Amino acid sequence: MTQNVTITVEGMGGPAARQAEEAFRLVYAEVFAEPPYDEREGDAEATFRRFRSQTRKATFRAALARTEGGEPVGIAYGYPLGANTGWWDQLTEPVSEGMRHEDGRRTFGLMELAVRRPWRRQGVARRLHETLLEGVEAQRVLLNVHPQSRAASAAYRAWGYRKVGEARPWEGADLHDVMLLALL
Repeated sequence: MTQNVTITVEGMGGPAARQAEEAFRLVYAEVFAEPPYDEREGDAEATFRRFRSQTRKATFRAALARTEGGEPVGIAYGYPLGANTGWWDQLTEPVSEGMRHEDGRRTFGLMELAVRRPWRRQGVARRLHETLLEGVEAQRVLLNVHPQSRAASAAYRAWGYRKVGEARPWEGADLHDVMLLALL
């Protein structure tokens, strides 16, 4: 029973996240193996090659939720989008230049947020989200979510995100909803 277990959420930068990579990988592989993602080990490998590169960014931020015994429960990570980000280029319908303008500070890109099944619906995702964004000076947060991941989509909407388009975030990917949260 997970209801009586104390969960801690720790915010961290890139070096600490690199040291905790196995915890991030465990959560990621378990959560994204589920429908609608159905990712395989090779998909997780590719994600964690990118993760290692992303953690080298000075602006990288992460949050890791664990039980009091140290068992990984949930993850979140991202970083501000650079001026040359390709994120906006993946939308199926173009957005205005004003919407897509990035300068390395304007938009925080939320790359992943995931909670393992036994700890869902206990506020862990919200705590991860809040910890990750604590002190972020961006004007907004951008993310992609699979539309069939109904619980995640509903949580994002409840937290104030709005859909601004649809995208295929990588070649061969299902269509994802692109969601934006105004922070200022």
